[in-house]
Amino acid sequence: MDPLQVWTLSIVGATFAVYIGIAFWSRTSSTGEFYIAGKGVHPVANGLATAADWMSAASFISMAGIISFVGRDGSVYLMGWTGGYVLLALLLAPYLRKFGKFTVPDFVGERYYSKWARLVALICAIFVSFTYVAGQMRGVGIVFSQFLNVDITAGVIIGMLIVFTYAVLGGMKGITYTQVAQFCVLICAYLVPAIFISIMMTNNPIPQLGFGGQLNDGSGMYLLDKLDTMHTDLGFKAYTSGSKSTIDVFFITMALMVGTAGLPHVIIRFFTVPRVRDARISAGWALLFIAILYTTAPAVAAFARTNLINTLSNAEYKTVPTWYGHWEKTGLLAWMDKNEDGLIQYHPGAAFAGKPKVSGEEGVHGQPLLDNDPLDGDNELYVDRDIMVLANPEIAGLPNWVIALVAAGGLAAALSTAAGLLLVISTSISHDLFKKILFPNISERRELLMARIAAGVAVVLAGYFGVNPPGFVAQVVAFAFGLAASSFFPAIVLGIFSKRMNREGAMSGMITGIVFTASYIIYFKFVNPAANTPDNWFFGISPEGIGTLGMLLNFAVSLTVSAFTKPPPESIQALVENIRIPKGAGSSHELSA
Repeated sequence: MDPLQVWTLSIVGATFAVYIGIAFWSRTSSTGEFYIAGKGVHPVANGLATAADWMSAASFISMAGIISFVGRDGSVYLMGWTGGYVLLALLLAPYLRKFGKFTVPDFVGERYYSKWARLVALICAIFVSFTYVAGQMRGVGIVFSQFLNVDITAGVIIGMLIVFTYAVLGGMKGITYTQVAQFCVLICAYLVPAIFISIMMTNNPIPQLGFGGQLNDGSGMYLLDKLDTMHTDLGFKAYTSGSKSTIDVFFITMALMVGTAGLPHVIIRFFTVPRVRDARISAGWALLFIAILYTTAPAVAAFARTNLINTLSNAEYKTVPTWYGHWEKTGLLAWMDKNEDGLIQYHPGAAFAGKPKVSGEEGVHGQPLLDNDPLDGDNELYVDRDIMVLANPEIAGLPNWVIALVAAGGLAAALSTAAGLLLVISTSISHDLFKKILFPNISERRELLMARIAAGVAVVLAGYFGVNPPGFVAQVVAFAFGLAASSFFPAIVLGIFSKRMNREGAMSGMITGIVFTASYIIYFKFVNPAANTPDNWFFGISPEGIGTLGMLLNFAVSLTVSAFTKPPPESIQALVENIRIPKGAGSSHELSA
């Protein structure tokens, strides 16, 4: 067996054994433990679990991949996702914890005193969660297909079985402590290769500083200056320049921020701590843990991009390193010799008409050759953005154990978020649909059984989306944030801070926001992708940023409808007052509510 496969099987197998062991240790027997871990999670542990829940395959695998290709324009993901946690900590976490319900639809249903409002929120939660989970399962498939020598479908199925085990057995309690372990794995997997490569390229062990430091190749050039020069020489725009319009940058960043604060699998984490004060504390810890990875991502992107161009641009195909052949097998990296000179020409533009297909003929490395008709232009290299972080240590020539550690980290990131999303789907169906709407007299035992069945069905559907994803990982996740921003965020914020907001306003706003946003995304991404250009966008707003406009429409419709309809009952207004301005704030009794 290949030494890399031995290392990968050993490290990935060890981490999976830990996850399953935690699942058996934390088996649940009540809905309180299954839904919110019995409200007994320590703030630091919850911060670690929240960070793992948050740092999905998009953060671990795809964010640095996007930055490595688009340069400065990729900063919208860093600003939006980080800013979203600040917003969450200040505006939502402590108030939602004081309300003390199991799910976001539960909050909406109780706050807006309506089964229909609960149902609308439930549909939004499931829609957003399935959109998000598609990206996670694709990430699982990519890692398995590359490092364990199985196809993407088989990799997704393995991931489904692992998630099913600890999500169904342990519920939120099992997921929480599994995510603590997964954070430790993924952060080590992200930092270790970044530190090694930073030392190799700049003699600086701190990637965040090496990213802006001088190269140690004797040229005296700074890394980013070198990358700018390489880009412009090949015909790309300078790496540190931006091409997005200011309005689109603003709208994407805002959509990611408010989408973060509206994601149901993130919000539910703050229901698991013992006290209201602990919700704010755990949000602070989560932000710290998240910042460790997010401040490293731009460095990882620059290192990977520089090494990729240095290694492949104008290189002779017959002499490319072994790692190229490894990734060529997956179809995520491919080359076609358009001018038949045996050299890899890397320039702007698509290398092939669509994603590369393969034929039965064997290539130089024993890999299938491409049989697509090439597009006009001289670019011959196809590179999937999602491989940049995973291939980075191989491109840099790091030891096999580091490469295997990155594989384990990618799996930890994807599985941790997938588990959180699947729990949201499970609890929304069992608690909000069955318990609160269809069968209000159902016993706790039957409700727990329904939650586990719903989790199993959700895992199967998530696996389907992993095999047939609607785009690359971070793109799919960006859509989920837009949908969350346009549906949940206004309903939650107005539910906390406006006593006048009623059920008619909230339902109208949620429906308007999510229908508008989903329609815009579906049209440009699936119905008419040829029209997906800035000239055709509404006021220059891309599908990734349209969630901000959907949010504004939600606010406008909610406030307008609420102003012309009957105000909420006095009991609901008193409830809002108690959530927003707790009586005796600061006392131990009130904080433990």
